[in-house]
Amino acid sequence: MTFISRRNFTLSALVTTTLSACSNGIGSSGASVIDSRADNTLSFMYGNYPGTNDLAGKSSGMLIMPVVTEAGFGIGGSYGRGVLRIGQTTVDYYSTTAASAGLQIGAQQYSTVLFFMTQESLTDFRSASGWAVGADIEYALNSTGETLRAETTTSLAPIIAVVFAQAGFRAGATIEGTKYSRIIP
Repeated sequence: MTFISRRNFTLSALVTTTLSACSNGIGSSGASVIDSRADNTLSFMYGNYPGTNDLAGKSSGMLIMPVVTEAGFGIGGSYGRGVLRIGQTTVDYYSTTAASAGLQIGAQQYSTVLFFMTQESLTDFRSASGWAVGADIEYALNSTGETLRAETTTSLAPIIAVVFAQAGFRAGATIEGTKYSRIIP
């Protein structure tokens, strides 16, 4: 007769849950869910920020992260999943993870789209085993409800990140690194 203690049951449940959360989801509906969320994110962005239509038309590709969740209390992190599209075609799926440390508190969610404005920046992104945001990226943030515009100086950047649809509150000063990794949903 096998005796299962409460501690063994809890440990077993924890291991099973952790392994399920870390699985790559092959054979699941994960890809169709991510694609659907990316379509909705693009519709929202184009409808609310018409200037992004020009960016999309000029870009070599777009990395669409429909929902990135970020939280921190001293030490923080964020996670999201999305798609890389060239034209209208999804070519790869990616996750974004970030870790931060510093004086911070709060949680928020937002959407982001990276526009690869040159073929070289897109090729560099796709050929890297894991890609960290660097100094060659230009951010276009909208926190006041104004229209985002693709200015001439912004359009010359190899990568433009548009961050929008923020919900929640996070405050502080941190040192942060973001990594994008290819996944198989």
